[in-house]
Formats: sequence, structure tokens, C-alpha cells
Amino acid sequence: MATQAALVAATGERYRSGGRAVRGRILDEFAAITGLHRKHAARLLRATRVVDRSKPRPDRRVYNEAVDAALLVLWEASDRICSKRLRVMLPVLVAAMERHGHASLEPPIKSGVLAMSAATIDRRLEPFRNGAKRRRRAPPSAAVKAAVPIRTFADWDNPAPGFFEADLVAHSGPSAHGRFIQTLTLTDISSGWTETAPLLFREQGLLSQVLGVMQRALPMPLLGLDTDNDTVFMNETIQGWCAARAITFTRSRPYRKNDQAWVEQKNGAVVRKLVGYRRYEGQDAAALLGELYAAARLFVNIFQPSFKLIEKTRVGAKVTKRYSGPTTPCQRLMTDPRTSEDTKIRLAALQASLDPVDLLARMRSCQQKLIDLADDDAPPAGAGNDARLEDFLAGLKDAWKDGRFRTATKPVRSYRTRADPFDASASDLDHLFDNALGRTARDLFDQLLVDNPGVYTVQQFRTFQRRQKQWRADRADAMILQPAVG
Repeated sequence: MATQAALVAATGERYRSGGRAVRGRILDEFAAITGLHRKHAARLLRATRVVDRSKPRPDRRVYNEAVDAALLVLWEASDRICSKRLRVMLPVLVAAMERHGHASLEPPIKSGVLAMSAATIDRRLEPFRNGAKRRRRAPPSAAVKAAVPIRTFADWDNPAPGFFEADLVAHSGPSAHGRFIQTLTLTDISSGWTETAPLLFREQGLLSQVLGVMQRALPMPLLGLDTDNDTVFMNETIQGWCAARAITFTRSRPYRKNDQAWVEQKNGAVVRKLVGYRRYEGQDAAALLGELYAAARLFVNIFQPSFKLIEKTRVGAKVTKRYSGPTTPCQRLMTDPRTSEDTKIRLAALQASLDPVDLLARMRSCQQKLIDLADDDAPPAGAGNDARLEDFLAGLKDAWKDGRFRTATKPVRSYRTRADPFDASASDLDHLFDNALGRTARDLFDQLLVDNPGVYTVQQFRTFQRRQKQWRADRADAMILQPAVG
């Protein structure tokens, strides 16, 4: 490319000023040397300005660092959901955060975030994603199995809202010895609406009481309950509780987790994501879990979109699955013609009154208290709602760096092994960055080497790049979060 550019520069002037015969001879020779098509070669020779394509083109970038910083804030505020669900959630989330004063996005940044596709969001967030998944195996039970009919995954034929799958999630930590808290999870087959509640201990009477409380909190009537073969479900107490309320009671096949795929998915995506795999026991932990689930049920069901399996076909060994677009459980209920108008009105009013960032801040506060309690640390002193929300907002943008606000934290190195060569000239570098917003790090570093001969070396370019990246992050933080926090 460099040789071609030099050849264009050498022959272009003669080509543009020559006659028809001269241009023909020059074009023949140029096409023979470069191997280019004559039409393309003629366009190159007619051009009066030669573009150096080897240099970076920052003006061609669609999304800059400010848009990336805004996307990180919104991704953290969505509780780090996948890009396809985040893409659908962004318009609602941005409007809610601006309405409640948590963000003030400039029009170019806002339009850039809302214009991102799911694939672009994946590329931008790829370095910051992490996660873990773990499954548990529940033992079978023989209690009242003969009286409870079996329902497999294939037997669900688009049921009306109100048919729930139920399961228990054990918070026993690495050992199942002794008593520990369990979480009861209910998932609606039609909409994906998920309810969770802590059980202080495994007892069928307590389970029936908790089911009664959860039934009253549901936005739709409880029509059916499908459980696994756990003894805490397969007993006369739960069977009689369902029969007294005209609730269809069914069970899955033993050792077939896919029969309860809907609730099993929520066990990992909701419960394990919220509380992790630590051991929780005692009334204090149960109270904290209840407070956490009270906020999480609104955040997950009202604001977080989820996928729903529509069709699964098998041809030989090949299984083909078809999913609906990402939609929140609340939206599925409101668009379902089988949902009553009174329920739709109540859900719309509830959605308009909720602040997603405040809900997420409450969840993170409860999670931190649970971690302290599980690690035998004293819970921090209670702070007011405004202070808690302000501290949460101040750290929202950088939460992905050190794992803050998560249930599973990983220590990171916060110290340098070598002295920063640019500490002495920090103010000069800030002034240089402020006055050269459109220039690349390579151009600025070359200028720095010329202005300070013998002070810096070419091996320090990567350190200079990191310095510029941190400066951009600080500026983006000031543009996005500071107006809201202030």
C-alpha cells in the first residue's frame, strides 16, 4: 500500500494535466504495475488528495469511550443480564433512571447506547463478563406418589397464567450437615413470573404457610402447582392444602430435572445469582433473605426481560429450539388476553411507581449484609436510604472492575510493582489530554517524546495508553454519574 501510494503521488499530477493519449499510456502502465482494474486506477489517479490508510481513523468510530461508560453503567443497573435481554431493556431502563435522577445522558451518548445491537453490546462488554453456575440434586420421595399425577415437560401446552412449578434451593454451603435455610421458588409457566421466599427449616406445615403468603402476593390466581418428588412436597399436608383451594397438584418424574426446566432455570438465574453458594442459617439470615427477595421479585419480574421457549423439535439426534423475543414477565402478563383487566391496571401502576436503581441498591445492601453474616462478620451499621442509594450510584460505573455488589467476590491487586513514570507530570498529561480530544494515544506519545527528550522511552507507550484510558474513564464518569449524584 505504501508503494502504491508513492506511485499515485508520482504519476497523478502528470495524469491529471495530460491529454487523452498521455492519460491512456499512464493508465496502461499503472494498471500493469499495480494489477488494479482500470476504472479503480483512474479514480486513484484523478484524486487530488492521497489518504494514508495505515493511520488510525478515530473519526470513523461509531461509539466512543463515553458511550462505553454509559453502557457499563446501564449493564450494571440491569444486574448484568445478557445482551439480547439488555437491548430490549435499555429504553425502559434509561427512561426510568433519568426520570428518577440517577443518570443524565447527553443526546449523542443516549442515542448511541439505544442504537447498539445485541452483538455490539456483546463485543463491548465481553472483557467484563464472568459468572458461575452450579446445580444441585434433590433426592426422590415415595410419599403419596400414587395419588399425585405425573406431568412432564412436553405436557405443558401453553397453560393460562397461574400454573406454577415449585422447587427448593438449599443454602447449605459445602456441607449439608445440620440445619440451614432453603429458598422456595415458584415460576409461572406462561409468563415466567418468579416468586421466592426463605424457609427457616424443612417442614411441611411451614411450607404450606409460606405458600399461602406467596399466593396472596401473586398478580394472578394460583391454578396449578407442579413439584419434584421431595418429601417436603410429597405429603398429605401439601396435597390437602392444594385440594382445599382447588389447585391442580402434579409432580415430575424422578431423576428427570428437565420436567421442571422452567423453575430449574430460575433457580440458577435468580436465586443462585442473588445469594450464591454460601451457607445461611438462623433467623437473622432468613430475615435478610426475605428483605432481599422482596426487592428482587419486583426488579426481576417488572424490569428484567427473559427468553421463553416456544417450540422444541427433534429430528434424530438433532434438537431445534425456537424462542420468543426477550420480554419481562410483567409485559407477558399484560399482553396475554387471558389476564384480567384489573390485573393489567394494577401491574401498569406498579411498574410506573418503581425505581429500578433503588431496588437494585436495596438488593446489593442485603447481599452485603448476608455476606458479612455468612462470613461471621458484624453487619455494617444501618444507613439511611438516601445515603445508601448515593453510595451505590457513586460506585455503579466501576463495580465490574473489582466485583463489588456481587455475592461472589474475587480479590484484585490494587498496588503497583513499579513506580509510575508519569506521576511527576500528571498535571501536564491532563492538560495534554484536555487539549487533544481527537488525537490518538500514539500521536500524543510521539509529541511527548519530542517535547521531553531523554525523559521517556518508547517502551512506556502501554503505560501511557493506560493513563489516557483512566483519564477518559474519569471524564466519562463525571459526564454520566456526577450530575445524578450531585
